[in-house]
Amino acid sequence: MQTGHPISFARLTSVPMDEIVAHMSDPRVAEHMPLLTSAWDRQAAVDFVAAKEACWKRDGLGHWAILRDGIYVGWGGFQKEGDEWDFGLVLKPEHFGLGGRISRQAIAFAVADERIPFVTFLLPPSRKNLGALARLGATFVEEVVYQGARFRKYRLETV
Repeated sequence: MQTGHPISFARLTSVPMDEIVAHMSDPRVAEHMPLLTSAWDRQAAVDFVAAKEACWKRDGLGHWAILRDGIYVGWGGFQKEGDEWDFGLVLKPEHFGLGGRISRQAIAFAVADERIPFVTFLLPPSRKNLGALARLGATFVEEVVYQGARFRKYRLETV
């Protein structure tokens, strides 16, 4: 496990919009995001952050900016979908290797939060390496269609 490089969570509003645009415009990010169907510009980033902030206001929880040593490495967190808390994580390609570490830290947050009895994960069929998800203890539920795209749904009990 990597040590000495703390991971922290902050609000997306703390990240410069141009940094989010660059992150979400990287074709390596789009490979595993079937809902990412149009180019990102500053307005798309502004709208994205506003939508994520609306989740915080509505649900008291949402997606974070993820920082390593105070540097933006991606975004992720929990978003309420109906009665379920879905966990998503979108890292900059040069930080893909931090996914397991960040996920474990976020899941520890979910375990400590009584609002979250379980977490769901929606993964596109392009994601082939699912070992980290299994190590977390998540189990396959079913294939689902969300906003016109097919995903594999997993569930992790947190209580």
